[in-house]
Amino acid sequence: MRFTDEHFTLGIEEEYLLVDQESCELVEAPEALMKACVDELADQVSPEFLQCQIEVGTGVCATIADARRDLRRLRSSVAECAGRFGLAPVAVSCHPFADWKDQSHTDKDRYNQLARDMGSVSERMLICGAHCHVGLPSESDRVDIMRQLSYFMPHLLALSTSSPYWQGRDTGLASYRVTVFDNMPRTGLPPELTSIDEYKRMVELLIELDLIEDSSKIWWDLRPSANFPTLETRICDVSPRLEDQLALAALIQCLIRMLMRLRRTNQRWRVYDRFLINENRWRAQRYGNKEGLIDFGRGEVVPLPELVDELLALVEEDAEVLDCIDEVQRLRDMALETSADRQRKVYDGTRAAGGSHDAAMRSVVAHLIDEFHIDL
Repeated sequence: MRFTDEHFTLGIEEEYLLVDQESCELVEAPEALMKACVDELADQVSPEFLQCQIEVGTGVCATIADARRDLRRLRSSVAECAGRFGLAPVAVSCHPFADWKDQSHTDKDRYNQLARDMGSVSERMLICGAHCHVGLPSESDRVDIMRQLSYFMPHLLALSTSSPYWQGRDTGLASYRVTVFDNMPRTGLPPELTSIDEYKRMVELLIELDLIEDSSKIWWDLRPSANFPTLETRICDVSPRLEDQLALAALIQCLIRMLMRLRRTNQRWRVYDRFLINENRWRAQRYGNKEGLIDFGRGEVVPLPELVDELLALVEEDAEVLDCIDEVQRLRDMALETSADRQRKVYDGTRAAGGSHDAAMRSVVAHLIDEFHIDL
């Protein structure tokens, strides 16, 4: 098997929340702000389901360095445009204290239909995620690699957790976003498909029954993209820091190359039952980088930093070929401290200094504004 230029390309999509720079409260995007963003970024920026959200997407990137340049430009432009209106973007999966009942969805055909179809479930969708596309030209490869890559979805979630707060309270979870999103249909881990034909038959049945218009309404943690020749990973919370987002994208890119490389020697990653992987998914959702994940081969719970060391050894060859060694090495620090950890640290620090609960919540958002700008 020969890898081509179309193999392992990268595309990153991020969703942001817009907040007032002074009050740190969630605000709806003014029409003039969206126009300013579109003037700067054209079709690389768009409104999201809620009017307080904005989405950006990189172009097709050959390397992680290309992705860095494009994503940095996108983040910088959105921040600059928002600043003209006294607003700031935050790359976080849940606003720490906003109330979903106060939000309005964007008046767009797709989102109006979503609101009608989902009922009150859609009203709680005050969440943001990050999606990473990796190029795989063959449809068959996308389904085959999806089966194997599912094993690593909990690891990615554990490293990316950024949503411990919801409506002004600590949920006790590292990723409350997953709790909200799992109320939607066609979410969670993908089924154990054996072929691209099986996948197409499932999608076509739902389309023929007028339940969905296309496969973009399938929101699994990992899916063949509806619009691009890619495998799309959707499990991650969005990362406040640009470099953390790039580290996760680099790992996804390396894991897919590693699984494709194994096929050259007729090897493959063992496919475990979704029941077992879901147990790890829950552990990542609940504890993030704490408490560890199950290593099914060893039959024991292993701390996340140790699992990350093993992952880095597994993809060492791939990181070297893809020129992303520094990016994946950053995962060691992320295994020790995630955004959820830092948010709780900021909250606790404000409270320890005598600040009220409300002041501590606002200090978390101010911290998230600062983190958005760290690597720009």
